[in-house]
Amino acid sequence: MSLYADPPSWELATPGEVLRWPLPYQGFANRALLRAVALAARGRVLGVTGLQNIRPGYDPFILALNHSTRIEALLVPAVLTLHRGGRLIHFMADWNFQLIPGIGLLYRRAEILAVTAKPARPRVLDVLRPLYRPAGSVLDHARDCLARGRSVGVFVEGTVNRDPNTLLPGRRSAALLSLETGVPVVPVGIRFPHAPPGRPISDRDAIEVRIGPPLLPRERIERPSATALRSWHGAVMAEIARLSGKRSAGPICSDRMSTPAAPPPLHGGSP
Repeated sequence: MSLYADPPSWELATPGEVLRWPLPYQGFANRALLRAVALAARGRVLGVTGLQNIRPGYDPFILALNHSTRIEALLVPAVLTLHRGGRLIHFMADWNFQLIPGIGLLYRRAEILAVTAKPARPRVLDVLRPLYRPAGSVLDHARDCLARGRSVGVFVEGTVNRDPNTLLPGRRSAALLSLETGVPVVPVGIRFPHAPPGRPISDRDAIEVRIGPPLLPRERIERPSATALRSWHGAVMAEIARLSGKRSAGPICSDRMSTPAAPPPLHGGSP
């Protein structure tokens, strides 16, 4: 199957398909690890739509997702990376998960952007935090990724939100990066179609992923005002709400929202 001819949607692949999937952007060890995680996702990720919006030739972009379970932070990036031929999206992720055996290896291979704001659990492990704190802020590292043509992923709610109906207000890092750099935001809604209504979302609930068309701010603003940032963040959250089937927690501010960005011509990019 051609890397650039993937269908816009995907349902459960067979183990053989996962093992044969072309991954030209990764070496042997990383290909094996990615396929192992993708195989683990088979019973948990029921399908993905909108894959045409995240092809490698469309980098850089800022992927903005809702966040309802812990396991999706591993499985969703793996499935999306598989469909991108192994080309990474550099996700912001809490540093303390790297203390978990196995997870730390996955995070290092995925070249995550470590967020060191939260303490470790148990707190005694906080003495290790300086070892995982990068030089410069996580936003500076994200800006560097975007400047080098690499895409960035942000779970914009900032923490696991198991409410089946309403999004958290969200953090504005994705909107800020988009306004500062002029890079489009690709909104993503994670749904749980078989979850019993009215109860908190569980880590056991199966996932559907809906990727929306890219959203481009009307203008690039090197130092966006609070009003501009709030407006663009509201527009992004409104799209995530639509795609996830949840309500947005705040007012929808869409005066700065452009029409969906036209995708650029496909190009290979650098691995």
